Amino acid sequence: MNPAAPSGTAGSAPGAAAEPSETGFDTRLYQRFPTTGDRPPGELAALEKAWEMPTGLRKLSAVNNNFIGLLFIVTAFAFFAAAGVLALVMRVQLAAPLAGIVPQETYNQLFTMHGSVMMFLFAVPAIEAMAVMLLPQMLAARDLPFPRLSAYAYWAYLVGGVVFFSSIFFSLAPSDGWFMYPPLSSGTYSKGINADFWLLGIGFIEISAIAGAIEMIVGTLRTRPPGMSLAKMPIYAWAVLIFGVMIIIAFPAMIFATFLLELERAFNWPLFDATRGGDPLLYQHLFWFFGHPDVYIIFIPASAMVSTMVVTIARKRLVGHELVVLSMIATAFISFGVWAHHMFTVGLPGLAAGYFSAASMAVAIPAGAQVFAWIATISSGRVQRNVPSLFLIGGILIFVMGGLTGVMVGMVAFDGQAHDTYFVVAHFHYVLIGGMVFPLFAGFYYWTPMVNGRRLSERLGRWVFWLSFVGVHVCFLPMHLTGLMGMPRRVDTYLPGRSWDLPNMVSTVGAMIMAAGVLLFVIDALRCYLGRSKADAGNAFGAGTLEWVPTGNYSTRSIPVVDDLQPLWADPRLKDDIVAGRYFLPGTVTGGRETLITSTLRAEPQYVQIMPGPSWWPLLAALFTAGFFLLLTVKALALSAVCGVLTVFFLMRWMWDNDRHAEPKQADVGAGIMLPTYLAGPQSHAWWGAVLLDIVLGMIFSMGMFAYLYLLGAHPDWWQVEAPQGAVVPGLALLAASIGLAYAARPVMARLRYGSGLSALMLTASMLCLVAALVVDVLDWWHAGLRGSASGQGASVYAMLAWHSSIVTAVVLSAFYYVARWMRGLAPGPANKTMEALRVLFIFAALEGCAGLLLPRWVPWGVT
Repeated sequence: MNPAAPSGTAGSAPGAAAEPSETGFDTRLYQRFPTTGDRPPGELAALEKAWEMPTGLRKLSAVNNNFIGLLFIVTAFAFFAAAGVLALVMRVQLAAPLAGIVPQETYNQLFTMHGSVMMFLFAVPAIEAMAVMLLPQMLAARDLPFPRLSAYAYWAYLVGGVVFFSSIFFSLAPSDGWFMYPPLSSGTYSKGINADFWLLGIGFIEISAIAGAIEMIVGTLRTRPPGMSLAKMPIYAWAVLIFGVMIIIAFPAMIFATFLLELERAFNWPLFDATRGGDPLLYQHLFWFFGHPDVYIIFIPASAMVSTMVVTIARKRLVGHELVVLSMIATAFISFGVWAHHMFTVGLPGLAAGYFSAASMAVAIPAGAQVFAWIATISSGRVQRNVPSLFLIGGILIFVMGGLTGVMVGMVAFDGQAHDTYFVVAHFHYVLIGGMVFPLFAGFYYWTPMVNGRRLSERLGRWVFWLSFVGVHVCFLPMHLTGLMGMPRRVDTYLPGRSWDLPNMVSTVGAMIMAAGVLLFVIDALRCYLGRSKADAGNAFGAGTLEWVPTGNYSTRSIPVVDDLQPLWADPRLKDDIVAGRYFLPGTVTGGRETLITSTLRAEPQYVQIMPGPSWWPLLAALFTAGFFLLLTVKALALSAVCGVLTVFFLMRWMWDNDRHAEPKQADVGAGIMLPTYLAGPQSHAWWGAVLLDIVLGMIFSMGMFAYLYLLGAHPDWWQVEAPQGAVVPGLALLAASIGLAYAARPVMARLRYGSGLSALMLTASMLCLVAALVVDVLDWWHAGLRGSASGQGASVYAMLAWHSSIVTAVVLSAFYYVARWMRGLAPGPANKTMEALRVLFIFAALEGCAGLLLPRWVPWGVT
């Protein structure tokens, strides 16, 4: 029996009239639910028909979150296992001195690929995969708002990841460490295309991560069930929202760092060459502005999974729910001020080192608050003794141990001794295994009945836990000792007689024990998922969140009114009412796939989103995007250009059918409540996606401005070409005209009878102004004598121009796309989602152009 909600915790009914409405929706209409009586005959069959999964080979065109999420999880785990095999080879090599199992260059490729695969192909994708699977179910949404974007993100990740990992079988894997520091990774010291595989491959994979992050943010904010205000949102949904925001802020720094390093390697632009005005520390600043938040990008959703499961296994509501939410937000905020924690040995000024040391220790406070909340919940509840509880408690112990050593390396004096030793290797493995891997395994055992209808084996699961738990300590605990004894990281062998032999042998034995645990889990998972019989496990652990409502391809039969953090505990009849179709959208109102879009703060219903169905276009776009990057890596420029053109075509074809009106324009979503089936502008989920994309692009460009200012401060003597002023007035005039034309396109469409055609012309004119401003800017610098290969000044200025030119190219393609839609009669007014999204992009591109025009001319030349 599920535990009843404690008294006083259920919250007030969302139909209470005292609270003013956010959108004008009369929340008293919630009182019509749940409806009574039988649903119309054929309603459920029509819903199932609309959400029917394709079969056979066509199943690859599916975009359902449960299908894509499962593929995501399996692929991420496969990369985890592959990276684990690489680690085992390294551990065998280090088990004894002078072992010589593999050559030094191969060993360098092994540790580079191990770190890269674990961080880029397993950790973040696995967290994102769980979100794709769980978030719509927890929010009782039919699917995420951009299902084809999720499909594209997965296929891009799969293809890019497989190509990247396969490079090790052809001796093309990078060998410069998973962070690829220059000058070691520059063309001077890393010849060939090995480093290019890493740079372009990782950049491609990060595009997938950002696409998924945009999906998560919009999904969390706009597809919550009615009544689920931010205060009543599940802790996991909060974590996914924070996860997405952190990705769109942090990942652009990594994208720009790899972009700059590839520019240096391809065109000899001295961005990281200190002898010509560049600086290798610039790369480290950009990399770790991404790299340290990335640890918390992984940890925060994993910790929210712990918070979700702890509530169930302890059969008690989470102690300090609001405090845990605030601690996750605080952790995310502080994590962006800790990046130079990894750079204490590069010669930072004392004040800067002190600040980053203090921030490194401060970030442990909100993380510790979550740990105390878990301990309080477990100690005050009635804990179920099962495999998820073992992994949760074991993970907390391991994570706390890793956190303690993290505070140690956060101190400048200690870090100077332990930096680049095996002590640091032990520290971050404890943190990542305890903070992410063990919670993920707990999640596998906890949520498998939701996905598969069957539970993983409790008996085998206990073996998996104890092998993993013991293996972690046997493997990594001795590494603290070897690090303190002076053993450096990334060495392929060592001499005898240094007292490193025994702890290294013990670590290798521990790695083998962990591998046995993972192998046993794989056997258990195959037994469970490939079994012929499926026993319906139902709500196997008596949880109170909505993902345990029985689902089909459409995730949930009807979208309920929610007024509690644990709705299934608060109302034991809720599950049956949802399945019987007694809430919002019990069927299909337009004959296709739909979900409910609600307001951001209080989740008041706004409109019915018509969702796209299965499509080959995301898969084809991902394949040819991968082809573009791969062929660019091997310098097959003509074929790469062909793949680029085909990628653009497939992307446009994918989007061609998305922005469409449907009948009826007003639909009964249940109990006689009427909602529109189409909205544009800031109320539209598409507008939110466009704004988030602009934030990503803006963060990348801000990294370009940071690079310019950093190199100027580090090497001012190389700023030898005085900034030209001839393009300032005409450039600003063109950019202002571009902003004005794009801004005016919407009111023109709304007010004039032939507004759609005039709006198309105005967007085209806005695009032409952007192109003209870019050309004027580039020619101005060129005629002034600035060259990208001459100095850090030229390299940084032209790097910003190169990035801005890519944005302008996207604007040009977008303008042609919109004109083509208008010519086919697919741009109706008075408001249009496509036009609204493009207006946002055009205005952003013009504002970015203004910043790029003024900054290198004003600093230092305009400052006295």
